[in-house]
Amino acid sequence: MSLKIGFVGTGSFTRFHCNLLSKMEDVEVTAFCGTSLDKAEKAASSWNGAKGYDSLATMLDAQALDAVYICVPPMAHGATEFALIERGIPFFVEKPLGLDIELPTEILHRINAQKLITSVGYHFRYMDSTKRAVELLEQRKTGMALGHWMGSMPKVGWWRKQDGSGGQFIEQTSHIIDLMRYLMGDVEEVYAAYANRVMHEVEDGVTVPDVGTVTVKLASGAVATISNTCILPGDGPVGLQIYTDQGLLEITRDSIRELGKSFVIEHKNVNNPYVREHEAFLHAVRTGDGSGILSPYADSVKTQEVAYAATRSAASGAPVRIRN
Repeated sequence: MSLKIGFVGTGSFTRFHCNLLSKMEDVEVTAFCGTSLDKAEKAASSWNGAKGYDSLATMLDAQALDAVYICVPPMAHGATEFALIERGIPFFVEKPLGLDIELPTEILHRINAQKLITSVGYHFRYMDSTKRAVELLEQRKTGMALGHWMGSMPKVGWWRKQDGSGGQFIEQTSHIIDLMRYLMGDVEEVYAAYANRVMHEVEDGVTVPDVGTVTVKLASGAVATISNTCILPGDGPVGLQIYTDQGLLEITRDSIRELGKSFVIEHKNVNNPYVREHEAFLHAVRTGDGSGILSPYADSVKTQEVAYAATRSAASGAPVRIRN
């Protein structure tokens, strides 16, 4: 029997996820909720039999959905999650979880009370390179890591506003935080330095920092530095370098490279990590077995806490301890 899936949000990531789901067996995208009926109906028109709604309550009343995907900007979280939790509907939510840590923490409390199946779009965990890194790190001692997300500023208004996206470290670079946590363990302390160097002079309405560096202490005793910028004219490097007693592991969106004293081995990513995260979530919806979900909401709240702690540290100039 086909799973009936609804979407909240009508942007590019909704289209991206829908295209992947359309290739999967026994999955039907049947409903779209947008900020206007016009946007929702336009999104629905691409999917046979799907309908558009401008109210989440109306959509949920009209259709018996098995799961809902939430693809909204960081500032738009909260009401959607609360409504789905109240109705006991499993949901997949694109990262980040919000602008701060208070709202995601409240959402998590309600998820736990309902024992609801959830998944968060930290798809780096599902990459072949990440799986290989997990295997290699079992036989190595990690000393430190260097992470980076370097590129240009996305051309959407909400992204360049601090109260819209939360800034690059929360909206984009949290992928690298999450990958670091997955491979190296939890964070104990964060110190960040941000600056506005270029983009506020060349684009209107920019209030997010355009360069930043964050130093973290991990519970294991290892340390890491993660930097980002959005001042480049195009794409830049994105990835995580982990330094161990047996050499360097360099993880990117395309591969993992092992660099030892006298060798370099590269393993290319073959499988699509987005497909894998969908498969894990939908299997859980069908069976109740969430063991294949690598990024449940409860774990992603820890990534959100680190990202938000960096924002607080940059504002105060002081280190911020992580509660864990």
